[in-house]
Amino acid sequence: MGRGAETMGRKAFLARLAGAASLTLAARPGHSAQQPTARSLDKLGQLERPLAIAMWDFSWILRHHRLGEFADWDRVLDDLVLRGYNAVRIDCMPQFVASGPDGQIIEEFYCRKTTWKPALWGNDFSTRIRAREALLEFLPLCRQRGVRVGLASWFLEHGSGRQDLFGEPDGLARAWSETLEFLDGNNLLDENVLYVDVLNEYPFWHGYRWLTRELERRADVEQFRKENPDAHVPNVEDVGQAGKFNRLQKQFYNASLAKLIRGLKQRWPRLDYLASLDSGMPLRGIDLGDFDALDYHVWFTHNEDLKQKTDYARIHALAADTEFGQVYAGMRQYWQDNRATLVQWMDERMGAIAAAAAEQGIPCGNTEGWGPIMWMDHPELDWRWVKESGDVCVRLALDHGYRFICTSNFTHPQFPGLWNDLAWHQRLTGMIRGG
Repeated sequence: MGRGAETMGRKAFLARLAGAASLTLAARPGHSAQQPTARSLDKLGQLERPLAIAMWDFSWILRHHRLGEFADWDRVLDDLVLRGYNAVRIDCMPQFVASGPDGQIIEEFYCRKTTWKPALWGNDFSTRIRAREALLEFLPLCRQRGVRVGLASWFLEHGSGRQDLFGEPDGLARAWSETLEFLDGNNLLDENVLYVDVLNEYPFWHGYRWLTRELERRADVEQFRKENPDAHVPNVEDVGQAGKFNRLQKQFYNASLAKLIRGLKQRWPRLDYLASLDSGMPLRGIDLGDFDALDYHVWFTHNEDLKQKTDYARIHALAADTEFGQVYAGMRQYWQDNRATLVQWMDERMGAIAAAAAEQGIPCGNTEGWGPIMWMDHPELDWRWVKESGDVCVRLALDHGYRFICTSNFTHPQFPGLWNDLAWHQRLTGMIRGG
């Protein structure tokens, strides 16, 4: 195809995505979201067809109590499969699985809910968890259903105080090593486990405070030179994304990540390793050389014009709900008036992500997206925009060759307004799994 014809084809494709007020997608002929598929190969880069992946973060365990939406793992996993998903990304809680600095393993933690602010993810009540036992039960249930698993960590303390026990330089590596040893020793690192996401949205949105503190130390270059006279600190007046990180900090977070991944990969080479990213991290700001895949989270609310002109931040902050109706009305109008521009923007973002992965020869995907980042069931809100943005972005993800694709970051049973729309889930997962 000539370059002109290719450009016209993409414009027509984007126009079709942008033109419909509400898209209706059909699964490919002969492919049902409920049909079992043959076992895929072990590596993300070897997948024969894309995975339809749900992000269950730490909700899968923190809402596993008698009143929680994850009370019955058998039932919710059956419901997940019914909706057509064949993969799930979970926080496997390395900060609760691994031993403390005294070498002692704690089987049960009390996770205090410190605020009555709406809990979209995680614990809706103060609750007790037994992370090691939970993994021994949950992972075989996934395997029985052919649901592939991505092991991740947000490394949050969840009100337990556990976080600061891993304050040594290699604390995250120790937590992961002991967790993988535990899983391996219980025959749970089989082909059903796909990858390890060592830290959520590196180096920003996580609870690994040692990394955050070390980055802050390197912000004051002169003080760091005084504290580390043998460090040979280079001239680092230039800064990183939006003035957030100087060159010394960027060298530090890239070197720390490379050391962590290489150490784990040497011991458990069958698994893929990565750190998930989001749009706060410019693709040129992170060294992808040791990544086996790229999971880069992007939402339409990352678009600066949309953020500035719709007041979405009032919903995102969850500070008060008195203006939700007014804000959402503005967002719906902005989406209607600027759909083509927003779809073009998203297409370019996803194209850049796919290109960055291709440069490294690794697959790309997304486990969190596509419309708003924060949303909920609320009298003044509905799920229309979440669904439409998922419709658009699943198509774009397939067009850009994504190998693991979410439909939304709200694919949990605690969001009944979206979870209960069985037809929507099956349409999108049918598209994804049809590849």
